[in-house]
Amino acid sequence: MKLKKILERLVQEKAPGPSPAFTVFDIIRVLSRIAKGPIGRVKLAKELKIGEGTMRTIISRLKDAELIEISKYGCFLTKKGEKTWKEIKGVFRKMVVLRKNEFSFAPYTMAILVKEKMDMIKAGMEQRDAAIMAGAKSATTIVMKNGKLIVPAISENMKEDYPLAYKQIMEHLEPEEKDVIIIGSAETLEKAEYGTLAAAWTLMEDC
Repeated sequence: MKLKKILERLVQEKAPGPSPAFTVFDIIRVLSRIAKGPIGRVKLAKELKIGEGTMRTIISRLKDAELIEISKYGCFLTKKGEKTWKEIKGVFRKMVVLRKNEFSFAPYTMAILVKEKMDMIKAGMEQRDAAIMAGAKSATTIVMKNGKLIVPAISENMKEDYPLAYKQIMEHLEPEEKDVIIIGSAETLEKAEYGTLAAAWTLMEDC
């Protein structure tokens, strides 16, 4: 089963009733934290600012999917979970918090690098809209083309036009040819993270 289907299935309703109170982006955030080492459910909920009841459901579904196990030390990835997380990281290669730059339209700014998805980018409107729907204030899509960072329909030479953002991207994300970088900003760190992930998710169609 393809990665996108695996993650979306974890969010789908298992029985008639209200829709789940979490998204595929919560699943990614939870797996990301568990991948760093065993952690208890309560601490995990507190760190990610997800309600304990919602976190209990997420943990239950991850366990049912055999992606995690639970020990006295907390939740940890199984071999299957490690494989799934490796696949996620293969697409969403890096995600970092950035300092204020030319694309910071709110207090918190995050960036994510998506490997070799340049051909899926048009003008970046789909990514911007997805980010805003997920709670971000803005999102800017950037591609590495012919060795240059380009902002489609805005800038053919980001190094000259947006030097602060350019320096941060090159330093923290180290993009390669055909990579996509999405910079999202929001009023809170969590919304910036959700928005950036939502924008990147639009590039997961064939994954």
